[in-house]
Amino acid sequence: MKFQTQVPLQETKSQKKQNYFLSQVHQPFFVLGIVNALAVMLIFVLGYKGILNLEMSALNFHVYSLIFLVFTNAFSGFLLTTFPRFCQSSLVTKQYYLKLSFASSLGSLVFLVGSFTNYMLMLFGMIILFISHIYTVLKLRSIFLTGMSKDQDAHWIIMAHKFGLVGHLLFILSLFIDASNIAINISFYMFLIFLTFSVAQRMIPFFSHSNASKDERFTNTVFVFFFIKTLLNIFNDNTYVKIAEIIIDAILGLYLLGEFLRWKLPLFNSSAILWVLYLGLFWLPTALFVNALSLMLELIFDANFYYLSIHLIAIGFLTTLLIGFGSRVILGHSGQETKADKITTMLFWFVQVILFFRVAYSLNIAFGLKMDFLFDFSYTSWILVFLIWAMRYTKVLVFGKKI
Repeated sequence: MKFQTQVPLQETKSQKKQNYFLSQVHQPFFVLGIVNALAVMLIFVLGYKGILNLEMSALNFHVYSLIFLVFTNAFSGFLLTTFPRFCQSSLVTKQYYLKLSFASSLGSLVFLVGSFTNYMLMLFGMIILFISHIYTVLKLRSIFLTGMSKDQDAHWIIMAHKFGLVGHLLFILSLFIDASNIAINISFYMFLIFLTFSVAQRMIPFFSHSNASKDERFTNTVFVFFFIKTLLNIFNDNTYVKIAEIIIDAILGLYLLGEFLRWKLPLFNSSAILWVLYLGLFWLPTALFVNALSLMLELIFDANFYYLSIHLIAIGFLTTLLIGFGSRVILGHSGQETKADKITTMLFWFVQVILFFRVAYSLNIAFGLKMDFLFDFSYTSWILVFLIWAMRYTKVLVFGKKI
């Protein structure tokens, strides 16, 4: 007869506390995303104001770091957790996700330090991040191929990541050749925004218990529109191209709005953890309508709205959903009720404050209002949101504490 050796209670608690941070796949990626969200914004602002001499343009640093150091890590944590359930496949092993999170952490650190100290160090960090991204996509593809369910939503999520790899590689190549415009548009629209849309259109109706039948053509159609929009953005130095983009944005915005309304979501009768997802969702067609309008005004008045619509999508749609999904996952996977308390609800609204200041700054540029302090307000609001979110949720992610 074999006897099981009992571990003292004190040692068990100590071991649990010591290992909790790495016990679930989303935890190291979420923490890395939060830390990077603070670091990249500080470095970008210092570079934009000329305090730091960045090894790449401030624009390229801003876009690349937010996409591949912040949002990609957040989605890696989310998808490596939920994707096996989508596809009815085995869970990602701890050994695999620890290697991925370590590579992403190392690549982020090397890139960020190199971005203002050494060109080759920065390049090395980007290569590490690119390799980590490849292995993330390979794992998602393996889950999809070996799973019992060949979910079409999973197919589109992988497709978005493939475009992400193309954009990631083009960012690296743009250090040697003029490819940054293509890299930015592919990485932003075909990877980040289409990926967020693919996840949102799958998860939000599910969370809302929507009874609306699924339109199998919906995601396919949106993919085609985003692909056309991406091409138009790459070659947008022509009046006729801008007119074409106005038409595409208006049609896509109406199509998305119609589908979202068809879901009959409980927009005005839901908890904060749900209505923030609805808010983020409807920012997508709103941003497309605003982009169509701003393009028309640019053509008529020769004004520059300074990335107005991009920030409407990036902050209104993407960041709002990131905060909403992230809060829900953190609470749910730590054994707590998925309910937003007053502080979390305040954070949801605070994201809209960031958006307000950033939109106001674009209008300031367009109309020459000389209110450049709005830029300081917008980045300070971003830092505050992620700082408060970190203070609120890092203790959950690292130690499993209740809030």
